[in-house]
Amino acid sequence: MGTAIVLLLLTGVVGLVIRSMVKDKKAGKSLQCGQNCKHCSGCCHEK
Repeated sequence: MGTAIVLLLLTGVVGLVIRSMVKDKKAGKSLQCGQNCKHCSGCCHEK
């Protein structure tokens, strides 16, 4: 029973992380972007 509870909690946390990543991607943020536009190849502004 304890394993099932831990599995449900872990699944919930992973779901929240993925949801946050999708939301950030839609808002134009990216894990690859270091907010250093001086060295940016311009991919941040492509749609």
